[in-house]
Amino acid sequence: MASQHRSGCPINLTLEILGDSWSLLVIRDVMFGNRRHFNELLGKSEEGIASNILTARLRRLVANGLLTRAPDKHHKQRRIFSLTERAIQLVPVLATMGAWGSEHLPVTPELSIRAKILAEGGPELWEAFMDELREQHLGIVRPPGTPSVFDRLELAYRSMISEC
Repeated sequence: MASQHRSGCPINLTLEILGDSWSLLVIRDVMFGNRRHFNELLGKSEEGIASNILTARLRRLVANGLLTRAPDKHHKQRRIFSLTERAIQLVPVLATMGAWGSEHLPVTPELSIRAKILAEGGPELWEAFMDELREQHLGIVRPPGTPSVFDRLELAYRSMISEC
């Protein structure tokens, strides 16, 4: 295994899987945008990913155990992508990256609102969001009446869009 990688450093190994220009953005779109099909990921990407790049990244993320690909029971010819537990555990990483970017880079209000809410909510909100993602992607049921973090983030995003 060591011969397949530049080193056994955990940062290096993580970057070998997630360090390209698109992998974290694909995970972001599945995680925060609930984009689960190829055409949704292709057509709704703010950054305009090319279809061949998206295909390659999806294959790579599946091969590395961050996404699963399964037939969509509602559309016979479509496949649905789901986050795995490994990908769900990236929520704190993405929340921290979003907070850092919001602090130090020229972000837009509508695309940074989710990062702001996650930063303000901290680890407790991240855990609640991770539990919700486990329910959506892994089928692990949350207690009834549990507030939706996804809906909160989406509502804030939609509100910012309407203001801009």
